[in-house]
Amino acid sequence: MKEKWTEVAKDAAQNQEKRFETWLAGAGVDFESPEAKARYQEKIGLIKDAVQMKKTPRRVPVCPSPGHFPIEYAGVSFHDAMYDVRTMTRAWEKFYTDFQPDSFSSPFIGSGKILDLLDSKTYHWPGHGVTKESEYQFVEKEYMKAEEYEDLINDPTWFHLSTYLPRICGALEPLKHIPSLVNMRHMSSMAGGTLPFDMPDVQAALKKLMEAGAIASDWLAENQKLGGLLKGRGIPAFAGGLAEAPFDIIGDSYRGTRGVLTDIFRHPDQLLQACERYVLPTIKRAVAGANASGGPLIFMPLHKGADAFMSKAQFKQFYWPTLRKVLIGLIDEGLVPLLFAEADYESRLEIIADLPKGSVIWWFERMDMDRAKEILGDHACIMGNVPNALFRVGTSNEIEICCKELIDGAGKDGGFILSTAAGLQGAKPENVKAMIEFGKSYGVYA
Repeated sequence: MKEKWTEVAKDAAQNQEKRFETWLAGAGVDFESPEAKARYQEKIGLIKDAVQMKKTPRRVPVCPSPGHFPIEYAGVSFHDAMYDVRTMTRAWEKFYTDFQPDSFSSPFIGSGKILDLLDSKTYHWPGHGVTKESEYQFVEKEYMKAEEYEDLINDPTWFHLSTYLPRICGALEPLKHIPSLVNMRHMSSMAGGTLPFDMPDVQAALKKLMEAGAIASDWLAENQKLGGLLKGRGIPAFAGGLAEAPFDIIGDSYRGTRGVLTDIFRHPDQLLQACERYVLPTIKRAVAGANASGGPLIFMPLHKGADAFMSKAQFKQFYWPTLRKVLIGLIDEGLVPLLFAEADYESRLEIIADLPKGSVIWWFERMDMDRAKEILGDHACIMGNVPNALFRVGTSNEIEICCKELIDGAGKDGGFILSTAAGLQGAKPENVKAMIEFGKSYGVYA
């Protein structure tokens, strides 16, 4: 039997075209005017042309990542943003109203109330480990032991429920009593399997999850209102879903950076099996998100595949194969992976070129963009990468010079989206304005 997700399906390009048609149609968007709808479709058209590389866009799309800058720009604290969703969404509305880029990114911020309720161990958040003015911080540890690989591989849902969640959330510690639900198939086994749910502490943990779910539902509803408002004003959402590299799922959530990189040497076979185990669930999650949002771009932050973390040979053996399978699975569905290559990826360029033309966006944080254009530019859209430091300490003129160099080089003949190297935290507002306005005026193709 042919292995899945090694070659792109014949109807992938047709599926992508249908996805873009859905995105362009804006079904369900309450546009404030015909002009707003025209702006919305024009901006999507710019992104579509940059991605597909069938024709040169009218101009370079300008799609910065705001990071947490909208909170700073609105003059509110991170604590207020994480504990009052309307404070957060108003900050995002103000940012996009004032700066008018070609797309918007929803807040990548969760509710502090949920972190409180579940007694999260994986984050420091405002008022809990960091000041109320500080951003939240991920607390990376080995939340899965090396000897538990087989449990993860054989029954990931049960492992996640009964081992991982109790370790990362104090309020969910009683879930360790829950047995594997795979055996609850017949009357007698179901009766025995339901016994832990009669335990008061298990019931209390499940009640906490229900309470967290209610908070999350309200949080999501307000974010959807924000998205509807911005779309109605003519700004499309940039990403329609989220996915991760399977290696990063193991490294970020379960083993930690030190653990997963050590496993390359000590437990290579189990690490590879675990990565394979997460290919299909990752594809399904992203497809579900895109189907719900109507947007074809799938944001994929790449954390542990950078030059500093592993050799080129290790990247080819441990990181790229399952990531590529996820990418092929998404491309088959007509989706466009938006890969944010954090840190240095220069030694990876020839490897990651092994994808069909017009199927992905490579967003680089630190990269010789002229070299990226040389290697990827004839078949893949590249994106980036005005440096964060320049936004913080540079001048508007320096921002414009940097944007000009990127547009003249990486943007030559299309296939380029002007963006930030990462989030805009700490940026001077005048520098953000300079990037967006200069990119729109200078990046016009003849």
